[in-house]
Amino acid sequence: MPSVEPSPTTAAPAGPVPEIDVTSDLVRDLLRAQHPDLADLPLVPFASGWDNRMWRLGDALAVRLPVRAIAAPLVQNEQRWLPVLAPLLPVDTPVPVRTGRPGAGYPWAWSVVPWFAGTVAAATPVAERTPWATELADTFVALHVPAPPDAPVNPVRGVPLADRADVVRSRLTHLLVPEREALLARWDALVGSPVWQGPALWLHGDPHPANLLVADGHLRAVLDFGDVTAGDPASDLSTAWLTFDETGREAFRARVTAGAGWDEAMWLRAEAWAVAMAAVMLAHPEDHPLLAEVGRHAVSQILGR
Repeated sequence: MPSVEPSPTTAAPAGPVPEIDVTSDLVRDLLRAQHPDLADLPLVPFASGWDNRMWRLGDALAVRLPVRAIAAPLVQNEQRWLPVLAPLLPVDTPVPVRTGRPGAGYPWAWSVVPWFAGTVAAATPVAERTPWATELADTFVALHVPAPPDAPVNPVRGVPLADRADVVRSRLTHLLVPEREALLARWDALVGSPVWQGPALWLHGDPHPANLLVADGHLRAVLDFGDVTAGDPASDLSTAWLTFDETGREAFRARVTAGAGWDEAMWLRAEAWAVAMAAVMLAHPEDHPLLAEVGRHAVSQILGR
């Protein structure tokens, strides 16, 4: 999900348009020029999002390339900070094994990352996620430690809720969902929750279940750290509503609270962030039906339906 979010409109607009066509020939050219030992491995298109295209490379690697200028710094954030953060975490992360630079007509940095076998959590039944809720909790407890002053700045994650109030309320006002009024009322009730008074902690930034990989009933990896930043951990803890049902959420919350000691205000802000993130995921249902389903699930959990 992009750091700069689409503007709300009265109808669901088309999603962001790629600014460059990443073809197999382009990927091959980049590999031949910069990593020739990888250039002849099998190359298969795998995933296409608002910000990046991913190609599977051989059996153990993938190539991840931005398709919009606004996303290029996110790849650089991963290249800079994932080697620092990965050792803190109890699950795998896509730490780049090679980095790429502009070339062959392609204008931005790009990465070769490990390929992890598994299924994105968003594509699994919600009830089957509860067994690894505590594993995700442990991951966030490990991640949410004080960040250095030069941590990446992200204006739409981990900031005070008041900074997002007008944008979120506008987006909710224009959502084409039956629960719009109830969501607005819940946002209005939560946005005034006590502000975070602690230090800026490391945040994943985009913790929805399409960025969580599971295998054999366990959390396998946490993906896509492009939105990595520092701030209020409530932003990340919004995943409790995005990812789990009530049972899983209770397990997740109890484990996080035991590990980090967060108070009730933290969870009120986390629910507010869940409202905000659900609104973004519902903005382009035709372009990203899996994310739209995550948004609908979050709405049902927030409203207790």
